[in-house]
This record gives sequence, C-alpha cells and structure tokens, in this order.
Amino acid sequence: MTRVDDGVFSGVAASARRRLPRLFADYVDGGAHGEWTMARNREAFREWGIVPRGLKNVETVDAGVRCFGQEWAAPFMLAPVGFAGMLHPDREVGAARAALRCGVGMAVSTFSIDPMEAVAKVGGAPLAQIYVFRDRGLTRDMLARATQCGMDGIIVTIDTAITPVRERDVRNGFRHLSRPTLMQMAGMMAHPRWCLGMAGRGTPAIGNLAAYTSAHGIMGQAKDMAAQIDPTLDRAGLEWLRSEWKGRLVVKGVMHPEDAGNAIAAGADGVIVSNHGGRQMDPSPATLDVLPQIVDAVEGRGDVVLDSGIRRGGDVVTALALGATAVSIGRPWAWALAAGGEVSVEKAIRALSQEVVDILGLAGLEDIAALRRRGPQALWKL
Repeated sequence: MTRVDDGVFSGVAASARRRLPRLFADYVDGGAHGEWTMARNREAFREWGIVPRGLKNVETVDAGVRCFGQEWAAPFMLAPVGFAGMLHPDREVGAARAALRCGVGMAVSTFSIDPMEAVAKVGGAPLAQIYVFRDRGLTRDMLARATQCGMDGIIVTIDTAITPVRERDVRNGFRHLSRPTLMQMAGMMAHPRWCLGMAGRGTPAIGNLAAYTSAHGIMGQAKDMAAQIDPTLDRAGLEWLRSEWKGRLVVKGVMHPEDAGNAIAAGADGVIVSNHGGRQMDPSPATLDVLPQIVDAVEGRGDVVLDSGIRRGGDVVTALALGATAVSIGRPWAWALAAGGEVSVEKAIRALSQEVVDILGLAGLEDIAALRRRGPQALWKL
C-alpha cells in the first residue's frame, strides 16, 4: 500500500502507528481501492512552489481568517474524523479543547465517540457534521440536538452514498464485523498502553449515535448506522435539509463545479472541496486540482474550504492562493491525538500555524488579505 508522507506531522504519525493496534492505525492510514487518490492529493501540492519576496514589511504577520461565520487565528480547521475517540482516551473533547486554545475551527463527526453535546460544552462553536439518513426523523433529531447544544453550523457530507472497498479495513474486519474477533482482540492486547488508556473510559460506544441503534459495541453500531445513510440524497434532499436547519449549512464532499453550484443554489453557505482523503472514489482528481473551478462556480456566494492532502504550511498557503477561504485537516490531527492526546493535538496545531506564518512572511505577505490580493501570482508552477 502507498503511504502518504505526513509532512510536519511525521513525528506524531510514526508515534501513533506504534501506539495503536493495527485495526485503528490502518483505519486512519488507509484509503479506498488502490489508494491512488491519497497519493495524488499530496502530489498535487508538489507541483506548486511559492515565490519568495523581499523588501516587504513582514515584522508582524497575521494568519487569521473569517470562515463559516467564525474568526480563526489560523486558516484551517480540524475536519470531522469518525471514531477519533478510539485513538486516545482524551477523545474528541480533548481535541476540541486544543482547537479552542489555538483559535481554530473544528467539526465533530456523526461517528464520534464523544457525543456532540460533550464537544459543544468545550466552547469554540464547533460544527456538527451529519449525514442525511433514510429515516428523516433521525436526521431531524440530530439537527434538534445540534440546536439545543448551541451549534450554529452543520456540515452535511454528500460523498458517502456508497462505501467502497478499503482493503486495509477489509483485511482487519473494521466496520464489516459486529464484534471483535479473537485475532483483533489479540492485536489490541499487544498494545498495552492503548488498552490501559481506553479501559479507563469504560465500554466504548459511538456516543453520537448510541441512541439510534440497538447494536452493541462500536463495530456493530457503525455497521448498523452506516447502512442507514440515505443513498438517494439529491438536490431536493439538500433543499429539504436547508428547510429543516436554520443555521449555517456547509456541504462537504464537493469535487465538481456543478455540484458546488447546486449546493449554493439549494441554500448552502459554503462548500468543502473534499475527496474524503482518498477514502471514497479511487481514482479521483486531487482536491487542489479541482479547487479553482469550484471557486469560480461558487462566485463568492459562500466560503470554499479545501480538504484532503494538507500536511505543510506551504500547502495551506498554496490552497489559499488558488482561492480557498481556508483548509481542513483530518488525518494529521487524528495522528496527533493518537500519539499524545490533547497536548499533542495542540502542539501539532501550533506547529502548522507557525509554518503558515513563516511561509507568508517569506513570501512578503503580512496577512491573508495580502495573499488573496496576490492570488495565483504568489505561486510558481513547477
């Protein structure tokens, strides 16, 4: 299998792979089919350089942005990552605390171990990522919960109508079995630090969905609830969601300008350009390759966030120069959480933020507004 480089997160990723049972390490690491899309997401960034500039006043560099109605200290957010709470006992709440201290955005996955209510209590206005389920009553209930716990924005994911073959997960039985096998249990016991940490948190469950399934254990719950994601979701379904939800609505999984235009026309406030980190369609174009077309299709009617493949500060700056409002990171913060919990997530966020500041300054840019004004002229096609 192809292993995508982990950039500024290489240290925590290596540590996390050692600490985690293979079942969960492969879940984070893997993609669909031949994992070509994962590799392509990274290769696309290598085709661009950022032009150094001098004779500019960059004594103070501000990397803050406004995105999805929020002010962020750095131009990125923590993407929704399913089962993140199984990577470390600090779980999603720990990651949310780190994001809050660093002033960046965060979204909590439908398949989170900590329920959205617990994450919302941290503060920082996290977004709730949801799926539209076959049972619209279930979706309405999730929207009501998001409202009750003070979330003013949701992210609806549209690229998961079908779950493709993910060879690593098939090999390990992840999400295909209702309960762990003896081999899986042995694999977990071979990682005592992880076992001891998770044992202290009680019997694991998908806390965000536990009320909607009678299945036991995270594997059974995941299998049951994944089967309930509505594969018939279309523009009319998105318009229904818009009518049900009065807050900010973001559509994730957009890879075609027509889909972006339809999302905005249906009432979305923004889109996330994402191929699910290479976990859905394979082969797929890199998100960076389709970004400019989607920015053109949105025509300034909403925020455009780039997801999938971000590993370095230069990646962030490149995406913004090509029109993104901000970017979204998934695997990097999952690796950081697995490696060292909340503290490690904070360190990783601050490391990426510093890289962004460094790159902006070396490019002669004092803030993100200056980067937007320069746009693609800040870049060099390699």
